[in-house]
Amino acid sequence: MPRVFPLFANLRGRRVLVVGAGVVAARKIAALRDTGAEIVVVADTASDEIATWAAQGVLSLSLGEFADAHLDGTWLVVAATNDTATNRRIAAAAEMRRIFVNVVDDVALSAVQLPALVQRGRLQVAISSGGAAPMLARHLRAQIESMLDSSVGDLAELFERHRDAIRVRWPDLRQRRRWFDRVLAGIVPQLLRSQQSQAAEIALCDALAHADVVDAPGSVVLVGAGPGDAGLLTLRALRALNEADVILHDRLVSAEVLALARRDALFIDVGKQADHHRVAQDDIHALMIEHARRGARVVRLKGGDPFVFGRGGEELEALHAASIRFEVVPGITAANACAAYAGIPLTHREHAQSLRLVTAHCEQSADRLDWAGLAQDRQTLAFYMGVAGLERIRDRLIAHGRAASTPFAIIENGSRRDQRVITGTLDDLPVIARDHGVQSPALLILGEVAALAHSLHWFGAVPVAGRCRRIDSVPTPLDLAA
Repeated sequence: MPRVFPLFANLRGRRVLVVGAGVVAARKIAALRDTGAEIVVVADTASDEIATWAAQGVLSLSLGEFADAHLDGTWLVVAATNDTATNRRIAAAAEMRRIFVNVVDDVALSAVQLPALVQRGRLQVAISSGGAAPMLARHLRAQIESMLDSSVGDLAELFERHRDAIRVRWPDLRQRRRWFDRVLAGIVPQLLRSQQSQAAEIALCDALAHADVVDAPGSVVLVGAGPGDAGLLTLRALRALNEADVILHDRLVSAEVLALARRDALFIDVGKQADHHRVAQDDIHALMIEHARRGARVVRLKGGDPFVFGRGGEELEALHAASIRFEVVPGITAANACAAYAGIPLTHREHAQSLRLVTAHCEQSADRLDWAGLAQDRQTLAFYMGVAGLERIRDRLIAHGRAASTPFAIIENGSRRDQRVITGTLDDLPVIARDHGVQSPALLILGEVAALAHSLHWFGAVPVAGRCRRIDSVPTPLDLAA
């Protein structure tokens, strides 16, 4: 079968006939509404949605059977009835008048096909399989939807506003293309992604006024990679990874996440772990600034969320002091993701009305904590980087009044294939962790909700009970008092 020719039609003010008024017809009409076409619907009966559109003046509705006279003055016909014979008659009549016709789900009868469409403002991306595999086209549309940020539409409209000025400044097509490439790799798209449309307009005008100096200034995107499962990356994080020239990544970023990044990017491991900092924090600041000043698009990739015990604030302060433009892409922090993958609700109407995120990776940080507040009941504690200080955590909580029988769960490698969940009670916390060889990365969740890890387990290996009895439901305060 010959290939179809891709064509975008200007239907403004032109008559489009839709025969049928059911669910399928409504989908086609919805796609036509923004084109400015004069939509005429012919059907025996109409759905409530189409009847409402007719009452609103969106379309003209003619109740009754299709007749050849309905084709008068028509530019495009969509046959969306559930009657094959009627669809064939419509197609034949349109063919006789040389009017383009689309018969829904019938490639053989269709002179034109309506593609799967991705729309961002004035920008449209159409996907067609030529009728060979419509479901594949829909699948590809979903992938492209995830790739294109909403700001792409704003970018198209910005270029449209300055189209004449751009053509005057660059009458030569090859030079104009080079200028576009440099602008698209620069600051203008970044500003639009950050919802700074006025600054983007100024930057574009500046690029036109100083067209010989449009080298893209470097920038840094602080990206949260989540706890490990690459499926938890946000769409914006994925886009940043695909656009990066340089990626400075932590030790806790999984190989699965790194595999999604641009292949020819420069990867620099700046990972840290307890008592061993491969790259000092000041050196990380210097690396970000150095590569950005060279014009690179730098991604600072961190496990979890960069603003939750990720030193993201310090890194942004360093970039701000160096006048380096930056963006922040949040990630799913370990407490949220690890608890979810372990079947542990962080809050519970009956047992945990608050949540505290705590780091206690060294004696100095532990001394700054409000242990009396942490020892209160009816709250959940999530300890980050606490593997080396479990004995200290237990001793201080019990000393300040937390019950020794308080349930805990340690989640090692949360959300990853080798996730382990180990449960017990506070009094046995360091012993159980030692017996099971718990290693970082591991998150400690402490509170009554931790007892639900066994009954609400859904991911990975079954939770292992340490020295405590298995608990299939959250104990009530009366149970604990007893």
